[in-house]
Amino acid sequence: MKKAIALTILLASLASCSNSDTYDDISTPPETVTPPITDPSIITYTKDVKAVIDANCIGCHKSGGAASFRPLTTYAEVKAAVQTAQLLDRIQLQNGQEGLMPKTGRMSQANIDLILKWNTDGLKN
Repeated sequence: MKKAIALTILLASLASCSNSDTYDDISTPPETVTPPITDPSIITYTKDVKAVIDANCIGCHKSGGAASFRPLTTYAEVKAAVQTAQLLDRIQLQNGQEGLMPKTGRMSQANIDLILKWNTDGLKN
C-alpha cells in the first residue's frame, strides 16, 4: 500500500510539471544571439565628424579662441551649430566669399560631404 501511495504521488508530481517551451525556444542560449549590427555607412559625430571639426574648427571655436562665442568642442555644440548657426551653409561657401568657415580656407570637399551626410543621417553621436 505504501508503494502505491508513493507511486501515485510521484506520478502526480510528474504530471503537474509542464513546460510550453519548444526545443526551438531553448536551443539557442541568449549569449549566442547576435546583436543587431549598426550600419557602418552611417556617419556619427564620435566616429567621423569630431576629427574634422578638431582639425578645422576648434583652433578658433574654443574657450579663449577668436570665435569662443560659438565653441565647437562637444557633440552638443557642433549639433547646435548645424541646427541653428548655419554651419552647413558656411562650410559650403567658396574661398573669398563672405562668411566662409574656416576662415583659413575652404575644407576639402570630402570633409564637407562627410558633415553634410552626418546631418542627413540624423546628427548621431
